[in-house]
This record gives sequence, structure tokens and C-alpha cells, in this order.
Amino acid sequence: MLNFEYKNPTKIIFGKGQIAKLAQEVPADARVLMIYGGGSIKNNGVYDQVKNALASHKIYELGGVPANPEYDVLKRALDFIVEKDIDFLLAVGGGSVIDGTKFLSAAAGYDGDPWDILKKRVRTEEGEGMPFGTVLTLPATGSEMNSGYVISRKETGEKLSSGGPGLFPRFSILDPEVVRSIPPRQIANGIADAYMHVLEQYLTYPTGADLQDRFAESILLSLQQTAPKVMADETDFDYDAAANFMWCATMALNGLIAKGVPTDWATHSMGHELTALFGIDHARTLAIVAPSHYRYNFETKKAKLAQYAERVWSIHDGSIDEKAETAISKMEEFFRSLGIQTKLSEYTEDFAGTGEKVEAAFSSRGWDGLGEHRKLTPAEARIIIEMSY
Repeated sequence: MLNFEYKNPTKIIFGKGQIAKLAQEVPADARVLMIYGGGSIKNNGVYDQVKNALASHKIYELGGVPANPEYDVLKRALDFIVEKDIDFLLAVGGGSVIDGTKFLSAAAGYDGDPWDILKKRVRTEEGEGMPFGTVLTLPATGSEMNSGYVISRKETGEKLSSGGPGLFPRFSILDPEVVRSIPPRQIANGIADAYMHVLEQYLTYPTGADLQDRFAESILLSLQQTAPKVMADETDFDYDAAANFMWCATMALNGLIAKGVPTDWATHSMGHELTALFGIDHARTLAIVAPSHYRYNFETKKAKLAQYAERVWSIHDGSIDEKAETAISKMEEFFRSLGIQTKLSEYTEDFAGTGEKVEAAFSSRGWDGLGEHRKLTPAEARIIIEMSY
């Protein structure tokens, strides 16, 4: 097991009816900016619950944060924060809204061009970000209990990440009842996103961190078993399945399973480029890239792939190579069972040349060593993308 440090200061408030506890968590004298997305919270009752809970607070609203939080939208929000002297942020939404809120938290007190926070990956240290909390409406990214975020910029065709210990939410409210109103496509995306978050921290190489591996495997197994239940018709809503799904997504990326083990994240880096180029849902880009990434890096990953086959898919027959290859196929089958295609050509006819574009983008940023071994080059990223056509 590798050396590690772990601290997660986010308070989790989980379960039915917990949105009512907002008033106890947001400072009474705060000037609050409530940030949300396209308006679904006004249809599913979450908006009214938040407003009722904060009826005695000074609260402003900012809606319209897109599915891939857009820099230009957030830049305008910064002006509003200054104008209204906002001192507390409240994200009400999924990962995109929470990520956008984290950027605003980091940028509100930043002295310089806000885009540099992402371009130069400026860390926000403890005490530097504007305080914020979240009300989660879409399980997927784990952003409600971690300190990282990703922002898109259409003007430059980039999708970049940053973070730091100053960007943990003060609290996050997780009410599984919200899953009842989430469209099936978004639920599928959430399951796939959480699943890939685990694989990025698990499918690397053995380090003897057995407990960490078991944590990861339990999340994968739970997601596999829960998926058909939460994908069922809305009239068959299963609260316990929704609760398990929501907690799996949070645990997948709150930092715990990454401790003592190497992590990869190359699939995410390549997937972000596909979203920037084609607007494909983030989770679906991961399903496109992951199989090719694991096949290209088969020799360095096959020990953990075989372990994944044995412990998660109960595949015990065959050689290490055979079990590892079967594991990749089973992963693809799982994504397809959610209605998620695993080839770029299934999303766009304009895929020719995508590998070269990804290679050029990585080279321009100096990303010469991705993956758990920090050896994956831009040229190899091109090959992996081309394998994904």
C-alpha cells in the first residue's frame, strides 16, 4: 500500500426530507447565491423545498448553468457575485452545477484572469474559496463530497479541471427521493460515470492495498446490482435502490478508495476532449474510451483486470490474459445494458481525425505523461482514440 494522507471535511446529510435542514447549515446572516441548471428543480419540487427552508435568508438566484458548465456563463456570474456582495454559494443540482459553483468559489477571490485557474491548474487552498454547500439532484460525479471540478469553454474548445483543499463543500444534502424524477438517460449516465470513477482508481496495478480494492469492488458490484432497479419505470420507484445508487456515486469519488493506491484518469482526460469536440455526454465518452484504453495498456493492467474479472464478474476459468480480456468485454456489456454505446462512430459520423485532434490538444498543454505510470504520451492517446472509432 502506498503512503497517503486523507481529510474530507464535507458534512453529509442523507435521506428523506433532509432539504429542510438547510436553514441549520447556511449562516443566518449570509447573502446567498442559489445556483442551479435548466429548471428541472422547479418541476420536481426541490426548488420549493430549498426556498421554504431558506425563507428567512437573503437569497439570490442564478439559473441556466449548462450540462457542461460553461466558462462564459460562470464569468458573468462572477460579476453578479461582486454586484450583490454575495458571501455564500448554494449549488442545487448535479455535478455540473456543483462544479460550476466550485469554480465560482475559487474565482471570487482570485487576483487575475479567472481562466488561469484552470489553464494553470491553480490550487485553491484551505480558507481561500468562498464557502458553499450543495443540494444534490443527480448522483454521478461525486462532486458533492470532493474538491475537484471541470469547466468547459466553447470559445477555445477546451474542457479543463482544477481543485484544491479549499473547495470541499461545507455540507451536502443527499435526498434519494430526487432520483424518482430523473430521466432514464441521465440515470444511465450517472451509473456509468460513477462506475468509471471507481475503475480509474482500481484498474491500475497491484499494491497490496486489499481493503481499498474491496471498497472499490463493493461499489462496482452494488452499481451493477442496483442499475436495473433504478432504471425501471418511474411507477416502480425503489427508494432503497435509489439510496444505494446515490451513496455509491458519492463514495466513488470522495477520495477514500484512492488512498494507498495508484490512480489513472487518462480515460477522463481523453473523454473530456470528445465532449469538447462533439458535445457527447461525459459519461458516454468514458464508455467510448475505456475499453480501448485498457486493451492498449493490457500488459501493465492485466493483473488488476483479471482480479476485476474474478471478484466482480465471478470469472475464475482461464489464464490471466483470458480473464483480463473477458473483464473488458463484460464492462462493455454493462455499459450497453444501460443503453450506452461504446464506439465513437455510434455518436458521430465526423470521427475521422479525432485522434490527431486529441494528440494536438495534449501536446499543446504539455501532457506528456498520463496514466498511473505517468508515461502515456499524446501520440498514444491518439492511437487509443482511433481504436475507439
